[in-house]
Amino acid sequence: MNAIVLAILVMVGLSLARVSVVFALIAASIVGGLYAGLPADEIVNAFNDGLGGGAPVALAYATLGAFAVMLSRSGITQRLSMKVIASFEGGQHTQSHARMVTLGLFGTLILAGFAAETIIPVHIAFIPILVPPLLLVMNHLQLDRRAVACAITFSITVMYMSMPIGFGTIFLNDILMGNINASGADVGLEVTRGMLPKAMILPAVGMLLGLLLAVFVSYRRKRQYQDLPIDGFQKSEHNAAGLKGWQLGMIVLALVLALVVQLWSGSMIFGGLAGFALLSFSGIINWNEQDSVFTQGMRLMAMVGFIMIAAAGFAGVMKATGEIPTLVEGSVALIGDNKSLAALVMLLVGLFITMGIGSSFSTIPIIAAIYVPMCHTFGFSPMATVALIGTAAALGDAGSPASDSTLGPTAGLNADSQHDHIWDTVVPTFLHFNLPLIAAGWLAATIL
Repeated sequence: MNAIVLAILVMVGLSLARVSVVFALIAASIVGGLYAGLPADEIVNAFNDGLGGGAPVALAYATLGAFAVMLSRSGITQRLSMKVIASFEGGQHTQSHARMVTLGLFGTLILAGFAAETIIPVHIAFIPILVPPLLLVMNHLQLDRRAVACAITFSITVMYMSMPIGFGTIFLNDILMGNINASGADVGLEVTRGMLPKAMILPAVGMLLGLLLAVFVSYRRKRQYQDLPIDGFQKSEHNAAGLKGWQLGMIVLALVLALVVQLWSGSMIFGGLAGFALLSFSGIINWNEQDSVFTQGMRLMAMVGFIMIAAAGFAGVMKATGEIPTLVEGSVALIGDNKSLAALVMLLVGLFITMGIGSSFSTIPIIAAIYVPMCHTFGFSPMATVALIGTAAALGDAGSPASDSTLGPTAGLNADSQHDHIWDTVVPTFLHFNLPLIAAGWLAATIL
């Protein structure tokens, strides 16, 4: 068995057994490294070297968590939640009203995710700001949070893989097209920007079908949750009722400043700190509470941060084994001259690599150098090559225990400790998005 496959099976198996994801990643790194023949000191060094890659992301999410709690303490994010709950208490809680609120909630979260990937590129930063205050509304609706997790993951994944705007520009134009053209220069293969969104339409449709299945079939039944306190949000209801006009202006200014600083510096850390600092000096929150707010915000995103750091170490060990090219090349022996089987195997290998690394953006440079010549050999068109490599990279981003596409939704939905990362986010998103993506990617590769 390939060491990469073994390590990922160990990581997924331990996670499904409700072992901490951080522990699962470390244990899987050791197993994969030893199986590949690496000495213990090389495994430790590779893991430690990889840790540095996850530190900036972890610090960025901790800072954004502090900014999110600061906003919530001001009460701005509670206003919508309080109005919706008041409508239930006012006797409007009919079936049609509940359905309308539910669809509006899904629509709001999906549109927020679209915006966070494109015109306001903050990625998952909106989740700890928007989702925790809405948990009480979801509880009143008895809404299954697994469906909400699928909706959020869909919104932050489908845009970058199909639309060349915001993060999509980086994924499609900079990484996907750049690596395909660099690897295709020797075989005369070149793709243009216009091909990329067209080639990824079918995979995006596959994700949409998975979302509809999750919301209207798999998780349509009501699910009971308790109205438990949410850490860092206890004082927000009082503040929400007492906000003044100038305070609302300062909150809007803080949001704009955080976005501007992020775009200017290219860092979510500085953006979150700028917004937090402005609200701190505005006087909306008592100055003596600044330290506790920051600490609670970091605690809110602590799980995400530690998992991202451990995932970076895991990826470092996997690369050090040298088994990723072996995994790809070894799969060629199973294909023979069957073009349809070749497409399926390439997609499955991409799934394993992305689940291990936790980032579709980091997968393309690894697989493109090998996949492009393979696609040329099997006679895949340039459009089919784009669909295959793009889908192979996107596979596993939804459904990986170490991906921010699953960690982000969990950070918001588990703010009251009633949403399990593995069984309520990872497994539902894996089933509803990776399986349709495999089918849609294979279909795109065979007809384009």
